[in-house]
Formats: sequence, structure tokens, C-alpha cells
Amino acid sequence: MSTHNYYGDNVNMHGGTGNVGMIKNQVSAAPASPELEAAVGELLALLREVRPRIPAASAQALDESLPALTADSTAPAQERHRALLAVAGIAATIGAVGQPVLEAVNRVLALVGP
Repeated sequence: MSTHNYYGDNVNMHGGTGNVGMIKNQVSAAPASPELEAAVGELLALLREVRPRIPAASAQALDESLPALTADSTAPAQERHRALLAVAGIAATIGAVGQPVLEAVNRVLALVGP
């Protein structure tokens, strides 16, 4: 017995004429909770404040992480988690200025779960 998992569109045509139709295996993400939206909004505001104060390499890493951090991001959970950890690492290296960012990251992590 074999199991087939299809992610994305799947089209199978086995002979015949005039075949129409497509099986759509797209899953839309559930809308973000208001708490998550607020926590992400706070995190993004804090990141805008600290970005000018961090080294260029850290700013670039931060910029690369931002697309996965929006509340309505379609990024996979693993990518979002990685981005949050990258931001937390940057925040930890900049001392007291980064402490509010680190706390905001922890709030978002608590809301998105493992």
C-alpha cells in the first residue's frame, strides 16, 4: 500500500477527450489572531527604531528576516521561527537597546508556538 501526499496543484489525465478540471490542493493560512498581529506590529516598530543603531551586516540579516515576520506572512512556520531566532540573536548582541526587541520576539514566539 502506498500513500501519496500532494502539496499544490495536481493534474492526472488518463486517456479520453475533453478532460477539464484540476484538483486544487492549496491551503490558505488561517488569519492571524489579533494578539499575534499586535505583537508582530510592536516587534516591527521596535525593529524600525533599532535598525539605524546596528552594524551593517546585522541590518542586512534583519532585512532578510523581515518578510517572514509579518503577521500575514505565508512563510512556513519553520522559516518564521528561524527569522525570529535571527532577530533575537541580533537583539541580544546589541545590549540594552536590544532588550525590548528580545522581549517582543519572545512574545511572538509564545503566540506562534513551537
